[in-house]
Amino acid sequence: MTQKKQSNLQRARRIRRVRAKIFGTAQRPRLTVYRSNQHIYLQVVDDEKAVTLAASSDKSAKAGLTKTERSVEAAKLLVAKLKKAKIKKLAFDRGGYKYHGRIKAAAETLREQGIEV
Repeated sequence: MTQKKQSNLQRARRIRRVRAKIFGTAQRPRLTVYRSNQHIYLQVVDDEKAVTLAASSDKSAKAGLTKTERSVEAAKLLVAKLKKAKIKKLAFDRGGYKYHGRIKAAAETLREQGIEV
């Protein structure tokens, strides 16, 4: 088994393990994070109704920023959408990624903006 395939399997196991514990409700929806090589996508989901309440990505961020700075911008865009929807609490689903770098920057930005993560 190649190293890449092994790491993908390990991540899939981490995702399943975390999703078994974290469930988004109307009062506390789940913030899910997807990180590609170039971009980061943030999505707020109500798992009871299977509905996406808000979403944001760094694709609309200014060019010339680092990936971490773009993830901070994506989090700020998401905060604006959450405040319109009057959502103050989230269950954080880091998507099997380490709480490090872009993931950490996005989560800390949400906390600084007044969202309980």
